[in-house]
Amino acid sequence: MSDAQDELLVDQVLEFRGGPIVVVGDLLLDRWISGTADRLSREAPAPVVRVRGREDAPGGAANTAMNLAALGAAVRLVGLVGDDEPGSALLALLEAAGVDVSGVVRGSGPTTVKTRVSAAGQVLMRFDEGATADAADGDAVAAALRGALPGSAAVLVCDYGMDAAGAAVRTALAEDRGAVPLVLDAHDLAPWAAVRPDVVTPNAGETERLLGRALGDDRVRSATEAGAELRQRTGAAAVIVTLDRDGTVVHADGGPSRTLAKPAPDANANGAGDTFAAALVLALAAGMDVHRAARLGQLAADVVTRLPGTSVCTANDLTASLAGGARLLDERALVAALGVARAAGKRIVFTNGCFDVLHRGHTAYLKQARALGDLLVVAVNDDESTRRLKGPGRPVNPVADRAGVVAELACVDFITVFSTDTPIPLLETIAPDVYAKGGDYLPEMLAETPVVEANGGVVRILDYISPHSTSDLIARVRAAGVAGA
Repeated sequence: MSDAQDELLVDQVLEFRGGPIVVVGDLLLDRWISGTADRLSREAPAPVVRVRGREDAPGGAANTAMNLAALGAAVRLVGLVGDDEPGSALLALLEAAGVDVSGVVRGSGPTTVKTRVSAAGQVLMRFDEGATADAADGDAVAAALRGALPGSAAVLVCDYGMDAAGAAVRTALAEDRGAVPLVLDAHDLAPWAAVRPDVVTPNAGETERLLGRALGDDRVRSATEAGAELRQRTGAAAVIVTLDRDGTVVHADGGPSRTLAKPAPDANANGAGDTFAAALVLALAAGMDVHRAARLGQLAADVVTRLPGTSVCTANDLTASLAGGARLLDERALVAALGVARAAGKRIVFTNGCFDVLHRGHTAYLKQARALGDLLVVAVNDDESTRRLKGPGRPVNPVADRAGVVAELACVDFITVFSTDTPIPLLETIAPDVYAKGGDYLPEMLAETPVVEANGGVVRILDYISPHSTSDLIARVRAAGVAGA
């Protein structure tokens, strides 16, 4: 599919303003503990992790709901959490993202929590806590689902075997779902065959269990040849076999098709299936056929596999991904994205500027800044603060254009816009590991230095390319214009 066709897909989905998407299934809280490990314990051959940060993120069906909300959809979430601190933390994260959690039941058992400990970006271990739902909890979730279904545009089930989406939920969907699309993401698809889902999304292992045989070395060929068998065994109108680095194989009316994935580290695959399912169901609700909806799901999954931790794909991410650009985030979204990156041990570099007319001096120092860490955040002054700093007649270009041009640079990972004369408030909020500044400064000359160092960061002054400045460039252009007149 061409870039132009991809852009049309994204535009169609992001313009969707239909009824809410109902997400029902197993909710969990992902907890990330990150730090450094440079020695082994004396008690046992185990690394000693010096903790630098902690971050919570919704997981499972909750992560799917977060992805839908980030794409601009209205979301009703139905599921089960415990009446405990992790359950309250999970609900708070969801509500802050705009997810309707009125259908989430407080159950009798503890909230499911997966805690990962990482050092320098490497996960060292994971602790799983929680319990499966009992029959009473399952009935309560089914009742909440029946209340959430009226007026919905589509339903997505995330069944990971914790019994929140058990027999009672299957009965509720069979009786009350109506004509809206039903997408099923389940570890065990067999019990759902009688519900006749519209689309199921088994991964490689789930596909092998359905078939009772291994896919072998040529997974794509085996999944392609098994289309009729997979549709018969799942009772689904369409089957999308997700094969991580090998993309997907789609079996639906019109014959099989494929989507291709962008290469990414396997360690970044956490939550990519949730993102795929979210974008897929939103595309179906917007009226796309399954083949095009799968392509949209692949584009969204490709975004999050380039990021560490449990991440989401936003509307801005999708459009920026098509252009090959960085992620343009507001402050709240930036803090969340950097929290996940920091939990995975990433070294964060921050710089700022007006970037009114981008020139070689800018690109040179941004490349140098990116080399100082794992992620580069560029904060761009808004129009009012640029005018205060640079004087009348500036900026030449509005902030949307300035930020958009910087976002096209391959060395930039995140873009944000700020309105203050200095980035100090933003530095206090995000606490980067490195604050990079271009020009003929010393760290002691900068008001930002004490703030950065107080939060454990360092200031680095990058090479100054004297013949290149925006003011000089604008003056030469204006002089040439006068001479030409």
